[in-house]
Order: sequence, then C-alpha cells, then structure tokens
Amino acid sequence: MNLNPYKQRFEEYLLNQIPEREPKSLYEPLRYVLSNGGKRIRPLLVLLAGESYGVALEKALPAAAAIETFHNFTLIHDDIMDKADIRRGQATVHKKWNENLAILSGDTMLIWAYKMLEKYDAETYKTLSAFLNQTAIEVCEGQQMDMDFENRNDVSIEKYLEMIRLKTAILLGTALKFGAVVAGISGNELENLYNFGTNLGIAFQIQDDYLDSFGTVENFGKKIGGDIIDRKKTFLFIKALELANKKDKDELLSLFNNKSIENEDLINRVLSIFNKYNISELTKEAIEKYTQESLINLEQTAMPEKFKTYWKKFASELMHREK
Repeated sequence: MNLNPYKQRFEEYLLNQIPEREPKSLYEPLRYVLSNGGKRIRPLLVLLAGESYGVALEKALPAAAAIETFHNFTLIHDDIMDKADIRRGQATVHKKWNENLAILSGDTMLIWAYKMLEKYDAETYKTLSAFLNQTAIEVCEGQQMDMDFENRNDVSIEKYLEMIRLKTAILLGTALKFGAVVAGISGNELENLYNFGTNLGIAFQIQDDYLDSFGTVENFGKKIGGDIIDRKKTFLFIKALELANKKDKDELLSLFNNKSIENEDLINRVLSIFNKYNISELTKEAIEKYTQESLINLEQTAMPEKFKTYWKKFASELMHREK
C-alpha cells in the first residue's frame, strides 16, 4: 500500500488546524514543530486503523491530528528536559526561541490536541478523551522513569521495557484505538488492537536503540553512537551490563561516567564491549520477539483478513527498516 497519499492529505489537514491568531509568538512555534515532518507513524496508524474497520479517511483526520499534536507536545517538553539543541535536523523550540515560550507553546499544543477531538459527537469525544487522558498520564510516568534511570546503574531489562512501553509504545497502541473508535469499534476488539500497537511500539523503540549503535550513517540519517555519547541507558547498554564479567562491567560504567573522554574513543570502546557479548544479535532477537507478540495480538482481532495481511506487512517493514 502506498502511504504517500495518506501522509499528504494528513499534512494538509494538520497545518490548517493551527489558528492564525494573536499572539503570533505563541502559535508560531506550534506551526514550526508541526510542519517539521517526521515519519508521521502515529497519525498514519489512526487513519489506517479507521480504514481497516470501514471508516473514510476524512472522518479519522481529526483523531489523527490530535494524536500527532499530542506527540509533538511531548517532544517539545522532552527537548527542554534533555537540553536538546536539534530535533529532526532543526533547532528545538527552546533553542530557537526560549524555554518559557517552549513550555507555554507546548502546553497550548496539548490543549489543541483535545480541541481537535471536539469535531466528533459527544460519545465519541468522551471515549477518545478518556483514552488520551490515560495515555498522557502514562507517558509522563514513562518520562519520569527515563529521567530516574539517568542516575541509576541497576536498571533491569524488565524496568527498561516498562519505561519504553509507557514513554513510547502505548501511544502507538492508542493511535490504533483512536482509528477504531472513530469507526465505531468497542470492547475487547479495542484491547487486542491496543496490544498489537503497544508490542509493535516496544519493538520499534528497541529497533531505534539498535540502529543508533549498529546502523549506518547513510541509512540512519545521523551520526552513529548518539545514545552512547549521551550516556543513555538503552536496551543494548543494560543488556551488556547484565551479561558482562566484573572487569567489563566496571569498564562500561567507567566509560559512561567519564565526561572527558573523546566521543570517538567512547563509542569505539563501548561498541567493543557490545560486540564481545553479542549484543547486536541479542537486540535483534528482542525486536523479533515483540514483533511476533504484536502479530499474535493482531490475529486475535476481528479485522478483515485482507487488512490483517496489510498490517503484517507494515509491521515487517517497520521492524526491518534501516532508519
């Protein structure tokens, strides 16, 4: 299936939702962020889930726009907390303007996400809002866990997986739920669909971890080893700590605590430890595990078989991407 027409129609719709009103300084960052592209995976999930249950694309657009707007709100605040300078190849909002405006614009974006849902009838709006409320709470919980992990060396794989489930994966599950709700689906079908998206989201995040260390600059689109330079406790790092002998574990922790080491030296030495313990293959096994779990969830849905076939292809392409 060619997703470009879906993406193009969504882009047109999304940018028309941000009002031209005063104060312009408040709304300019919203337009800046929402026009900055990205994969648009989450809104596409909304649109395609809706179509899988027989709803027209146009009816699902407000829900798709709400999901994408909420997602970008989280990115603005994430960038402030991470002190990130670049997002999708452009200056982050707090760097281009300032932190105060970034916080306020992010808050405004969150409110607009809910306003976009007002285009639906009262019952649909109530259901979608309840799902978004729960997702928003859990995303915040995941973000706090991620920040807590920065100062800990005892994070288990299980804790890490719970963090990425909350921070990243559940929004993919919610996106699928949104499309199905707009199509009038309820009950266990929504839970099966949500679980499909959430497990796929976990695999997606582990794949991102993998590509950052074992991808290529040409395909990944940015310098390899960024997570290592940022000392992020990724799946790869935690798995290496779990398997390493005392000498290698101490070295890995020492490297992550050494702020004066040159980046290239840091990356090479960390990757050397990763390679010693076969972390690349173990990570790919985890990606495959959660992809397969997502497909089991998909089979439990009552979705027409022709759409299940499409979603299987979609999942495979997502998990075997190189960027």
